[in-house]
Amino acid sequence: MKKKLYYAASLLFLGLVITCTEKKPVEGKPDRNMFGHNIPRGLTITTEGLTPGYNMFSAPNSGSTYLVNRKGEVVHEWKGTYEGFNPYLMDDGSIIIGENDVDYPVFGFGGPYGRIQKISWDGKILWDYELANEKHILHHDFAVKPNGNILAIVYEAVSYDEALAMGRAPHLIPHSGPWLEKIIELEPEGFQGANIVWEWYLKDHLIQDFDESKPNYGNPGDHPELFSFNTGDSIPEAISQDSLETLRAMGKEDRNLTRFNARSDLFHFNAINYNPSLQQIVVSSPKLSEVFIIDQSTTTEEAASHKGGKNDRGGDIQYRWGNPENYHKGDSTNRRLFGQHDVRWIEPGKPGAGNLTIFNNDVPNGPDTLDYTSVYEIKPPLLADGTYLLREEGDFGPDELEWNYVAKDTISFYASFISGAHRMENGNTFINAGPMGRFFEVTPENDIVWEYLNPYRGNATKPNGDPQNHMPMTYSTFRSTFVPVIHLAFEGKDLSPLEPQPAVYEMPTPPEEKEEKEE
Repeated sequence: MKKKLYYAASLLFLGLVITCTEKKPVEGKPDRNMFGHNIPRGLTITTEGLTPGYNMFSAPNSGSTYLVNRKGEVVHEWKGTYEGFNPYLMDDGSIIIGENDVDYPVFGFGGPYGRIQKISWDGKILWDYELANEKHILHHDFAVKPNGNILAIVYEAVSYDEALAMGRAPHLIPHSGPWLEKIIELEPEGFQGANIVWEWYLKDHLIQDFDESKPNYGNPGDHPELFSFNTGDSIPEAISQDSLETLRAMGKEDRNLTRFNARSDLFHFNAINYNPSLQQIVVSSPKLSEVFIIDQSTTTEEAASHKGGKNDRGGDIQYRWGNPENYHKGDSTNRRLFGQHDVRWIEPGKPGAGNLTIFNNDVPNGPDTLDYTSVYEIKPPLLADGTYLLREEGDFGPDELEWNYVAKDTISFYASFISGAHRMENGNTFINAGPMGRFFEVTPENDIVWEYLNPYRGNATKPNGDPQNHMPMTYSTFRSTFVPVIHLAFEGKDLSPLEPQPAVYEMPTPPEEKEEKEE
């Protein structure tokens, strides 16, 4: 039997992350390299007059987080215990970062990490919190509130019977039971502890039109404030053994991934952001192709209900955008989001303050050419009382974008999973094309004025000590953040380039095909 060691970008990343298409590029337009193999890395574009600052990101398969100046030089490195991602810089120079734990039960798919650490400027672990058990696990993203507490996304494993009791149609229940979303607010305590001071459960805000005997039965079209629990026509059968082996060959977590739990991730929240002035949370669900805003002025008890909080709507959806077909308002032609990531409010003092930026990963481009990626800026219809305008048609606007970025040739900018974007102080937008590890700054006119491609990768191993396969996602980065030079974290810090600079990753020579005889 001939086995080929996977090295090509054509491998399928199943579930929801890579959307490989069979469409052909339009004649005369450039093809694209989503993973950035064999192209120049490091600083590739720089112009005069850039806003002084730094680019912060965690190298893949590594415990290292780097701070890079506008010349492409590493000026600081934080070293964590495990593979890290999604670092947040604190005013004291420490970072709070998600850590891909060495093991986590049950959850073998969909971005679990299980651990959050706080690491000081000089590399000391200040806080080391783990939530990874048979029922719950931290996953994808978290947000740091002004008071230092952390809003984290958590998977909750639900059994088949529990899902049935919530009104899920039997043919839509995954073989291993679904994972539902919950949001918790963590108040760090001691070195490894945390108080959970607030909780929100998606399961408290479901509407279903399958089982009339259940209290949450109703028409989703009459309840845009609730999540429909029976979207879609079916849950695909368990993935094949061949598909499972493909995922493993690509370096996906194989410790707990099975043919059956790969379909358990129903909603897949992949981003969370907090607005302190509104006391609201926004989350992204690429499975539903929507972003949702909920009220965090509630108590935990109110968050489980439909009353309470500043807007007296409890933990229900305050605002949603991207795919009104989910609540029976429109059809597929009204859909605006496609596998999106990284929704964020634009912060006060920045152009567009109060608007949302959304990384729209996989925008359809017609039947004859490749899909593409776009960054959106939208203006939610916020009313003076902190609620959002629901139109007479029963859906939320806006219909028009405030701004968006696409490549000038449309198709060359493509990142079908992870990635993100956020507004800078000068009105430019900082973009992370995650699969390639490409970070770049664009003007409101969509001109690229700075570009840097991550050249770093670590050598983390699997729990058993074996090397971690990683092709084709060699340089991929979940998130990169632009940090202005005036950040409080830099007061009194030496920000001269490190000497020597960290060693860049050298792509290995593709392995030869091997012949194996079956016994």
